[in-house]
Amino acid sequence: MMTQEQCTHRNNVQSSEKPQVYKVGIYGWRKRCLYFFVLLLMILILINLALTIWILKVMNFTIDGMGNLKITEKGLRLEGDSEFLQPLYAKEIQSKPDKPLYLQSSRNVSVNIVNSNNQLLTQLVTGSSGINARGKMFEVKTHSGKVLFSADEQEVVVGAERLRVMGAEGAVFSKSVETPHVRAEPFKELRLESPTRSLLMEAPKGIQILAEAGDIQAICRNELRLESKDGEISLDAQRIRLMRLPEGKASISSSSSGTRQTVYEVCVCPNGRLYLSQAGIGSTCQISNNVCL
Repeated sequence: MMTQEQCTHRNNVQSSEKPQVYKVGIYGWRKRCLYFFVLLLMILILINLALTIWILKVMNFTIDGMGNLKITEKGLRLEGDSEFLQPLYAKEIQSKPDKPLYLQSSRNVSVNIVNSNNQLLTQLVTGSSGINARGKMFEVKTHSGKVLFSADEQEVVVGAERLRVMGAEGAVFSKSVETPHVRAEPFKELRLESPTRSLLMEAPKGIQILAEAGDIQAICRNELRLESKDGEISLDAQRIRLMRLPEGKASISSSSSGTRQTVYEVCVCPNGRLYLSQAGIGSTCQISNNVCL
């Protein structure tokens, strides 16, 4: 047991000791550094916010889209001039109502149609050298759906009512041409010409050459043949002129004296050749048949 003196001494020792207080927190240079970093962070946040607002203002970001690019229910609507540096993939490209659509490129504009295997089916290339189209068929139609021009591997069809060739040399065909009607423009000449080969016109029910207000000329270098196998050849005109026919010469013994006759008769050789002979009281073809020799 503790004596009374010991208890008194212990109480005096405890009363003589002061209570100690421990400070909790950041003080000194650490506190100043913390405030500096907080201030720097707030400045960066304000700068970032200002830059974000500036970018939104410059790029014209709105609820509907960005600048000239608008987001609609049907897709994207782009207003003004646009430049695409990479390929553009779209299901449909159209302009605004009553506004044209321009496609411009410094080199060429290509439109390619591919299948599911990425194989080229149809291609349209427009460049500085011209327009190149590749496909199985090419058609040009009117607003009503009528075919004006159609081309494929088998044939080329011109569905217009009139085909007009404005070139000075006309139209050149390396193969045959099938048409029900060939007509020149009013007050213009129609020429069918083959410079180095022959010209053949065929029709199962006949060929009609008609010039209602002009002349018809058939000029050749060698021979002009009119042949009818089962029918006849008719020359129906008020005047028929046979120019530059040879004139048969009668023998001296059989020639008649007197003035030279200016009236001739047309004679025919056995080979079908025509010649002239001076007319007499009777036929003089036998006398002047030296042309047939």
